[in-house]
Amino acid sequence: MKKTLIVLYVVVVAVMAAATIVEKYQGTSFVSANVYGAWWFSLLWAMLAAVAIAYFLKRRVRRLSVVVLHLSFVVILLGALITHLTGRQGVVHLRKGETVKEFQVNTQEGMLTQQLPFSIRLNSFRVVYHEGTQAVADYESYLTISHGAQKENSIVSMNHIYSHNNIRLYQSNYDEDLQGSYLAVNSDPWGIPVTYLGYALLFISLVWMLVDPKGRYRALLRDECVAECKLHGERNARRSLMLLLLFSVSSLCVGGTQNSTSDHVLPKDLAAEFGRLNVLYNDRICPLQTFAVDFTKKLYGKRSYNGMSAEQVLTGFIFFGDEWSNEPVIKLKSGPLRETLQLPKYCSVNTFFNEQMGGYILGPYVREYYSGQNDKFHQEIAKMDDRLRLIMQLRQGKPLKLFPYKPSSPTSQHTSQITWYAPTDGLPEVMEPDRQQYIHEIFSLLNMDAQVQNYDRMRETVEKMQRYQQRYGGSSLPSPMRVKAERLYNRIPFATILFMVNLSMGFVCLFLTILKRRQGLAMVMMVLSFIALTLCLSLRWIVTGHVPMSNGYETMLFLAWTVMLVTLFMQRRYPVMLTFGFIMSGFFLLVSHISQMDPQITHLMPVLNSPLLSLHVSVIMMSFALLSLTFICAITGLLGRKGSLTHVTHRLSLIFLYPALTCLGIGIFVGAIWANVSWGTYWSWDPKEVWALITFMIYAVAVHDRSMPFLESPVGFHVYCLLAFLTILMTYFGVNYFLGGMHSYA
Repeated sequence: MKKTLIVLYVVVVAVMAAATIVEKYQGTSFVSANVYGAWWFSLLWAMLAAVAIAYFLKRRVRRLSVVVLHLSFVVILLGALITHLTGRQGVVHLRKGETVKEFQVNTQEGMLTQQLPFSIRLNSFRVVYHEGTQAVADYESYLTISHGAQKENSIVSMNHIYSHNNIRLYQSNYDEDLQGSYLAVNSDPWGIPVTYLGYALLFISLVWMLVDPKGRYRALLRDECVAECKLHGERNARRSLMLLLLFSVSSLCVGGTQNSTSDHVLPKDLAAEFGRLNVLYNDRICPLQTFAVDFTKKLYGKRSYNGMSAEQVLTGFIFFGDEWSNEPVIKLKSGPLRETLQLPKYCSVNTFFNEQMGGYILGPYVREYYSGQNDKFHQEIAKMDDRLRLIMQLRQGKPLKLFPYKPSSPTSQHTSQITWYAPTDGLPEVMEPDRQQYIHEIFSLLNMDAQVQNYDRMRETVEKMQRYQQRYGGSSLPSPMRVKAERLYNRIPFATILFMVNLSMGFVCLFLTILKRRQGLAMVMMVLSFIALTLCLSLRWIVTGHVPMSNGYETMLFLAWTVMLVTLFMQRRYPVMLTFGFIMSGFFLLVSHISQMDPQITHLMPVLNSPLLSLHVSVIMMSFALLSLTFICAITGLLGRKGSLTHVTHRLSLIFLYPALTCLGIGIFVGAIWANVSWGTYWSWDPKEVWALITFMIYAVAVHDRSMPFLESPVGFHVYCLLAFLTILMTYFGVNYFLGGMHSYA
């Protein structure tokens, strides 16, 4: 029976993993019809559940917390089956002023029409924008629901549903002319209560598993053998620690600097005053300093250039464009572009414009790229063309949307009342002529003063621009607290500093361990690093207005923060945690620097604007952080397998594993509720959902060592945890950057 259970378990996991790959190439509808919605897939789960129940009964498990935990999975599967058999999902298309009583259901036979128990009339549809921008804050459908003689007005928007007679309506899409709306229709009166009961049992039993005084986890915490994790137990791990050092040391390599300077630059204090102006950038109103920092980093790879601030670089290109076009401020990484065109590591704008070579030397290659040539060389050409295009646009003033305007009578209810304009933009005809003249000519005056170095008058002009923004910016302006938080955040490259500090301290701890020295200073550095990262996340929270866990960059920071928090709690009893904590937090901070991670601050997508998001992501990230520590324990235990450290890391991994599974299970449970609120279905077999379930199932095996004899051996356990970590990498990186899906923004 056990062998049958293992085979079915492996087959279910393999089928789900394969389905996500097939979906990448065949599409969601194909796997929905031929895998997730197929009879054999439901039968496979039913067989797994039946064999698991039989094996569980055969083992005669009596501990109530364990019984409830396994019962919860049966209830969840039962709820899923009821939903599959009785639930209805579809979509209704509404046009303004029209009444509809039908909705469309997509089946294997095609689109079928079904009747609603009430009629729906769309009174209006509205896209809500963040004030002063074109960033969408919400989508709202204003409805009248008629059921017999009863009529009810309601609003359906993102994360705000309408429910009537067991029918739930969700905002799904809208027509381009803003005169129509698509609502998702969901009816599942029996499946959802059963599934939610299963989730509740899962939540209770997972927490119960940790606090049960007679449970295995509490026994692990009481086990005095874990206290053997002292320095004398680490002396046999010298080879493993040195290998870890060699494995990680390359991450500290940083690029060099150039020594050239430019005489055509504004004084630092004057440039900083420019940075205090607000600008519409990246679809939000923020300090011009933010645009300057991103601009400089995009060109040079750093926040400053030859001792000049980002604001000085930006204003240098604005007011001294010809001179700055000769500055080697554009950094080129080694690659096909640099090698093919024989370019130096640092180039100027004029490097790419050569009359003897036909003008713009990238022009022919750019045309080839847009004609379909998409190899690495042409991809680098396109990226370089974007950087040069940004400089050209800046010299024309196009990105400098510094001037807010609020019309006295808005022409459309669907547009933001306050609009921000650049000095070269076409201005509304209804705008006062003197204000139009001011906006169009202000930079010409600033430029004339810059050329003759009349910096006092430039300061006066910039101060007037600041007063202009305060007068006309209205509610689109960020609060003073947000501005201060963003300016402080811009000045300090928290993640860059901390990844170097933490990895360096990880190496220091390795050497101290080898030399059997005290690590008091390392503890102080861990506290300071934790405080600094807490400040970084707090500043992003203040600036964005939401918990900073909405994209890959922020979740990497949160993972590092969680690892450091766990380290601070556990380092006194387990000194090796300092080494683990520094290395893993430094690694996560280093990963936040990879090119796919975007550190830019943006508005939250409307569907993500839910308090359940913060809970869902934070709990999942805590789980990933703890599981990453089991990975480090596995490496250390395997490399030092001849000494007592292997047994110590085995027990330490188990101490991490139980709360990690609890967090992962609760995170999936909360995510399912969020999906039900946002999209009308608690489980949609999205690749991220599938791989999160696979990760949970794979790591759950590791706590069943009494049924899996090879897991009782520390070496076998470490090998399993080492391989299991691949599911974490697939869940986080593989889905985000390869498989895609609804969760690929994370």
